[in-house]
Amino acid sequence: MNSPHRTHPRTGRLRTRGARRAAVALLLAAALPLPVVAAGTAVATPAPSAAVAAPAPHRATTAPHLELPRPTGPFAVGRDTLHLTDTRRRDPWMPSAGARELMVSVSYPAHRGTGGATAPYMSTKEARLFLEGIKHADALPPEVLAATRTHARTGARPVDGAHPLVVLSPGFTLNRATLSLLTEELASRGYVVALVDHAYESFGTSFPGGRTLTCAACKAVEKGSESAARKMIAKVATGRAADIRFVIDTLTGAGGRDGDHSAARRYASLIDARRIGAAGHSIGGNSAAAAMATDRRVRAGINMDGSFFAPVPRTGLGGRPFMMLGSLDGHAPGSDDTTWPRDWRRLDGWKRWLTVRDAGHFSFIDVPVLAAQLGVSDPSAPLSGKRSGEITRDYVGAFFDQHLRGIPQPLLAGPSPANPEVTFQRP
Repeated sequence: MNSPHRTHPRTGRLRTRGARRAAVALLLAAALPLPVVAAGTAVATPAPSAAVAAPAPHRATTAPHLELPRPTGPFAVGRDTLHLTDTRRRDPWMPSAGARELMVSVSYPAHRGTGGATAPYMSTKEARLFLEGIKHADALPPEVLAATRTHARTGARPVDGAHPLVVLSPGFTLNRATLSLLTEELASRGYVVALVDHAYESFGTSFPGGRTLTCAACKAVEKGSESAARKMIAKVATGRAADIRFVIDTLTGAGGRDGDHSAARRYASLIDARRIGAAGHSIGGNSAAAAMATDRRVRAGINMDGSFFAPVPRTGLGGRPFMMLGSLDGHAPGSDDTTWPRDWRRLDGWKRWLTVRDAGHFSFIDVPVLAAQLGVSDPSAPLSGKRSGEITRDYVGAFFDQHLRGIPQPLLAGPSPANPEVTFQRP
């Protein structure tokens, strides 16, 4: 399920300096967790065994059943889906579409035994476009992926109180559903979580009116030179930072934004606007840092295995805490991604640089967890799906508990015998 990151650099020094389109394709591999390649290049796609889909025998037998791990927190999880439109901004990838649109899944701590149906994982069309995007449309019926069982319920009664807010942004090309495990875990621990799909930046996201928006941003990145591609990918991160600011404004009732967002503003009473964090996977992690650089309300942030195409400012993040969590192969000091050591030096508050042995680029999202249920593994990233989910859940949860709740976390103080895969880098 991993992209060819083990053979292609994420950023900085490119091992291959051949044709312009090949260079752009390699650069894309730094931002994409999936095998999106410009036409005519020689970049390899992952082997079938590394796919998100199940092996062929599953198609001939009983359809598999996929399920997210049960959250560990004390609360049940409620979920609502919001369509938000920022009328002050035109979409950067499709200006003819008008105002910038977002789809946001808001998860929150809820009372057990309340609510209606279990919230869906993704739509069948979104699942089909995802599988087509990773070149494995025939390996798993999209209905199976779409029917992945979640633990959130629609219409569940929220737990009273002002809870910390965490905004999550997925990897480039990925539907927001791929961060569902982490979302449900944080909500079960008492966080309101806004999981964002950014218009025209995924293989497919369903919007109201029967629309499914695809990745116009991918085309914009692919068509330019290597230098132009870097700028376009940085534009993704800075644009998402503006999206995150808009989501915070809308959910907290701040900023006097135009538009009818009454459904979103009802969450204002559940959110403590003094305790807001941001995190993301791949370019979504870079976006979390970019959001902190432009919005001081974001008090803490995490980058999960993403290059800093949009750099952390030289002046730092105003002393606010930030954690970098990535694969040992791709993000240890001395690896090809030169943006991590550069921006590590710029972080001027509490900080951690953690790497995970045997992890791949997908190890911090739902993909390996679900793949393990299908009997699928990736030899190039042998960390089990179970451990992938546990490590992400535990370290991300500990970070926000310490920095948004003020609860000291020994897990973040140094190496843990319970997590031998995790190395605390001290460059």
